[in-house]
Amino acid sequence: MNYNLPSQFADLPIYRKALDIIMLSRSISTYLKQDLCYLNADGTEDSHIYFSGDIVQQSTNLAPEIINAERERHSDKKKKHLERLDRLTYLLHKNCKRLENSNSNGRDYLPILRGELKKFRKLQRSWMMTL
Repeated sequence: MNYNLPSQFADLPIYRKALDIIMLSRSISTYLKQDLCYLNADGTEDSHIYFSGDIVQQSTNLAPEIINAERERHSDKKKKHLERLDRLTYLLHKNCKRLENSNSNGRDYLPILRGELKKFRKLQRSWMMTL
């Protein structure tokens, strides 16, 4: 994913980590999707397949929120972007935990994503102090 950004955004460690999380969540979702797309014996679909799409959607929204927070001049609007970023990381972590209960071999990769989210949260805390 390549945004046409000034170098100040591309050099931010939190932004680079967000891009890593996007790529990782897409890879994990693709792997999970292969196992979860089949119907159960009773004809129902596996509900965990929706969580795999959610992690992609939520991780894709991380980078734009970082950019919006950096570009925003007013502190109240900046705060809203930071709150959205907090919410996205919380939901990503929650959906990773849900997917770890799925019946897929791909769930073994979810602790890697959760570890990257933990690193992202640390970067997020220090980055928020600089805004």
